Amino acid sequence: MWNETRGTASVVGRAVGKQTGVWQESPLVGADALLKKHQATASAAFRLGERPFLELVNVRGDTRDAAFVRAFESVIGCRPPEKANTVARGNGYDVLWLGPDEWLARSAVAHDATRTAPLQAKLGAAFAGVFASAVDIGSGYTVLEISGTRTREVLSRGCPLDLHPKLFGEGQCAQSHYFKASITLLPTGPSSFDLVVRRSFADYFVKIMLDAAEPLLS
Repeated sequence: MWNETRGTASVVGRAVGKQTGVWQESPLVGADALLKKHQATASAAFRLGERPFLELVNVRGDTRDAAFVRAFESVIGCRPPEKANTVARGNGYDVLWLGPDEWLARSAVAHDATRTAPLQAKLGAAFAGVFASAVDIGSGYTVLEISGTRTREVLSRGCPLDLHPKLFGEGQCAQSHYFKASITLLPTGPSSFDLVVRRSFADYFVKIMLDAAEPLLS
């Protein structure tokens, strides 16, 4: 969401464009009070937060095309992963496998509100003359992070995947759902995950996850 005025202090992401005066606002603004309450009392068992304004670019291409692979690697710093549900890393980006010819490239740090889709622009320029595409989807999604000793239990209450750490750990990713919200799930440690959630489901997702977590933490 874009706005031209500042609001009160918040735990949800906000970023101000230094040159334009326009600021970005997280889709979690509707759950701000709930997040404040949760984070004020969060324990080592479970904690939920947001990683706002990471760059998210959907990439399509063919790894059998050497020109595509070279162009991709020149920007990202690694080849797009070819093994299903795996992650590659390079130049400050994660690359998540979504399908045989589709990936999600994600920045490690927040996007500067004064710049316009720099990763998408870099990939677009690199893909000139190549049968490939790079589409910025950052405004349509947000990234949440969850951690704690009971995180996998909280996830398993609404996600049908087998989340046992021997089967699903770092270096892997998966597309699934949490109750009614579609998610892309990325393990970041033994008891921590990043979740890419569609903007329209973000508010619902936070509320349903905190509700699911409550009986496990009492």
